Amino acid sequence: MSAPAINDVSRPQATPVHLSRPAPGIIAALFCGYLAVGLPLPVIPLFIHEKLHFSNFIVGLVIGIQFVATVLTRGYAGRLTDHHGGKRSALQGAVVCAFGGLLYLIAATPGQSPAISLAVVIAGRLVAGFGESQFVTGCVSWSIASVGPQRAGMSMSWTGIAMFAALAIGAPVGMMLYQAYGLRTAMIACIIAPLMGAVIALRGTSYASSAGQRLPFYRVIGQIWREGLGLMLQGVGLSGLTAFASLYFAAKTWSHAGLVMTAFGIGFILVRLVLGHLPDKMSGYRVALWSFVVEAIGQAMLWTAPYEIVALVGALVTGLGCALVFPALGVEALKRVTPANRGSAMGAFVAFLDIAYGVSGPTAGIIAGHFGYAAVYLFGAVCALIGAGLVLTVRAPQY
Repeated sequence: MSAPAINDVSRPQATPVHLSRPAPGIIAALFCGYLAVGLPLPVIPLFIHEKLHFSNFIVGLVIGIQFVATVLTRGYAGRLTDHHGGKRSALQGAVVCAFGGLLYLIAATPGQSPAISLAVVIAGRLVAGFGESQFVTGCVSWSIASVGPQRAGMSMSWTGIAMFAALAIGAPVGMMLYQAYGLRTAMIACIIAPLMGAVIALRGTSYASSAGQRLPFYRVIGQIWREGLGLMLQGVGLSGLTAFASLYFAAKTWSHAGLVMTAFGIGFILVRLVLGHLPDKMSGYRVALWSFVVEAIGQAMLWTAPYEIVALVGALVTGLGCALVFPALGVEALKRVTPANRGSAMGAFVAFLDIAYGVSGPTAGIIAGHFGYAAVYLFGAVCALIGAGLVLTVRAPQY
């Protein structure tokens, strides 16, 4: 039975009719809130390196520390969602993200020593990671609740589109604000964006959490680790593109590295729009299997590309392959837990992707240093093939 809708946290109302598509307000709120992740990505490294004069190592440490905070707080975000609903988690996370933006703004205030500014930026990254954990887990679970578990795959396709679009738009907008108006204006945008998401979310219909036994987070991880590991292997290919495509193209004297993520994004969004329903219509493992194969082909094209156009097509094919792994394996992960633990399952599931982005970047850097940039994409292809092998061995739970 579907969860009862409530107009506020305290008064349950009639059981809602599930929507045929995720509520537009949830998707819009997720997009606005996730802008707070994209906006500072190109700006904070420049601030730390050019304004505060710290090393590239410190830059990497500060950027990566947000992922650590996000991973370590996914359990709390999942429990909050299970106990109080996705809307509550999303609203709380949006406010915390805005506070992270406020810390960025404080760090940008003139007259402080570089060490103090750096410490405040680090605090801002940790707070932002905590907020992102709650916000994303809440929105993803809330979106699934709006359509029901039978359309969970489609819901995850749309939430993924919102997040990817926020990153693709937020990063260049943040850079534009920084170059045209200065750091403080860019950081003010990091406060406004999640608050806009909160305002939109406030108008959305809540869904009460399903009754049932709440499992400890480690037990939830134990039930969905196979799907999470598959998602982690998928993330290696995207991580290699974001971290090393520009250096790879420069080493090859190719001039259109800026189109790599555009090509990836075209393939990614196209598949999610056209085929986003597939994980709900057939086995998620089967969808994931073929997605991994396509991703491996795209990564192999990048690895062996003799010409720039082949590399760009490889990025496009990688996007085609990556698009449905998250919803396909996410649907299967939800089947392994009771309705009362779906928020924790989503928190744990997404944490595997956080780990992929945090670990595969440094690993790919070591590979590039020893074997060249092309080898990064061989690494991505191998990980995708391992992912394909993994889903071949996994069997859906029997009830």
